Amino acid sequence: MYKVMLVEDDYPVLELLSEATDWKKLGLTLQSTHENGVSALQYALHKEMPDILITDIGMPKMNGIELIKQMKEKNPAIQVSVLSCHSDYEFTRQALLLQVQDYLLKDTLRPEDFAAVLSELKRNIEQEQVKAKKETKLRQIAAQNQEVLKRDFLRRTVYQSTCKDEWYDEASSFGLDLRLSTYIPVFCFVQNYHVAKTSFCSDDQFAVSVSRLIGETLDAKVVHMPFSVKESFLLFPFHSNVKTDCYGIAMECISHIQAVIHSNFGVSLGFIFGEPLNNQDSFKSEIKRLLNSKDQRFYMKRGSIEKRKQEASGTEDVFTWYDNAIVEIRQLIIEGNHQQINTTVGKWVELLARNRYPCETVKEWVLKLIVDLKIKLQTLPFYYVKDTAEGLHEKLLAIDSLAELQVWLTHYFRFLLSAVAEGTSQPKRKEVLEALKYVYTHLEKKIMLEEVANHLFLNPSYFSRLFKKEVGETFVEHVTKAKINRAKELLEQTAEPVGKICERLGYDNQSYFIKVFKNHEGVTPIEYRGARA
Repeated sequence: MYKVMLVEDDYPVLELLSEATDWKKLGLTLQSTHENGVSALQYALHKEMPDILITDIGMPKMNGIELIKQMKEKNPAIQVSVLSCHSDYEFTRQALLLQVQDYLLKDTLRPEDFAAVLSELKRNIEQEQVKAKKETKLRQIAAQNQEVLKRDFLRRTVYQSTCKDEWYDEASSFGLDLRLSTYIPVFCFVQNYHVAKTSFCSDDQFAVSVSRLIGETLDAKVVHMPFSVKESFLLFPFHSNVKTDCYGIAMECISHIQAVIHSNFGVSLGFIFGEPLNNQDSFKSEIKRLLNSKDQRFYMKRGSIEKRKQEASGTEDVFTWYDNAIVEIRQLIIEGNHQQINTTVGKWVELLARNRYPCETVKEWVLKLIVDLKIKLQTLPFYYVKDTAEGLHEKLLAIDSLAELQVWLTHYFRFLLSAVAEGTSQPKRKEVLEALKYVYTHLEKKIMLEEVANHLFLNPSYFSRLFKKEVGETFVEHVTKAKINRAKELLEQTAEPVGKICERLGYDNQSYFIKVFKNHEGVTPIEYRGARA
């Protein structure tokens, strides 16, 4: 309900209007009553501002005209009706100058007339609110259209050839006077987009909200140009004279933007400074270079501000670490070691950061790692996950930083671990599940039935019968199959000689290992590797 304040120094009149009016029926609340302007103003300033003010003119301490003037300074939308015994022109003129909505004479005022005035003032408020909403929506549409025009201009500049005169005129319409001025381009990008966008209904809503807040934070001379949902550019005026610290001004502005965006949306923004530009050609080339700085962006920490640089990647191939990584992570998941996940993921992420591999190569390595890991885990009798390689690929493509990748990998490995835990809760004998876990975490050693039976505190003969009944094959057959699958992995993913693989898997005799492999696969280990080279 809208709030009404009554101000009248004639107490009987004040009491009559307060008691004779059906406030609830009118959809109004009588907020407060006062006998002078000073009391009314103090209440409005320090407690609560009314929506409607009904005030007398001639009052002690502060007259109605002064009260209206000060109240409208604080709340221009307030609806006002003057209630007075003064009918002379001067009071009427002053009230009209203050845009008072109505002027009532106490001598002729009836309660029903007063109720009608209140209803009219209420309608005025509602109409103003509707009008304000429409105006706000129109401003938002205009701002969004302007942002779309800027984005299209930037994309055409990067990807298409444009007429120079038309290009300079269009740039000027956005506040870029590149015929006469020089600008420092700063690339702005969202660093935790997959987390940030969960608070918004759509990508467009996210982009508009961030862009609007950045625009409100900027000085009028700085131009903000969106490029995509996650990327935009800031262009700061650049002066080569030593008196103006243009980079210092830009840094201060960017730090403020980071704080505002993070405070409002919990979003981290990273920034990369480019080289000054002063014409169409330098604008196009520098914007392109900043867009192509994907490797630099990938390794930047949250909230970093850097100058554009050429990333130097490590000389060692990241895939040389592949087998070590998949073995360690697979064993971790099978063992159900929740405590070690953060440490293990952190160790491999640190290796990637230290060698600064190209971000696309890192994503290929991670995709191969998790797809192969999922495939290998699915050979376990106690594991099942529905993820497709296509879905994983899409998720990885959306990741722009190593920090974001670390968070995603940690969550994904916890998900795999949960799938294993869920599988082990299925109606298979606990002893058999423990035996299977033991086998798959000790593949690279000699595994004997008696050893596993002792580990489970079971009689070997009883364990052998139980395993075959639950799994559908003997313990030795299952172990041999698992070791051959591991041998195939090593043949495909490493350059280790067959003799070394034989040793790793706990076989004492290489000839016997080759014979077992051929019985399972129909070819020798060398032939298997050659067919997949």
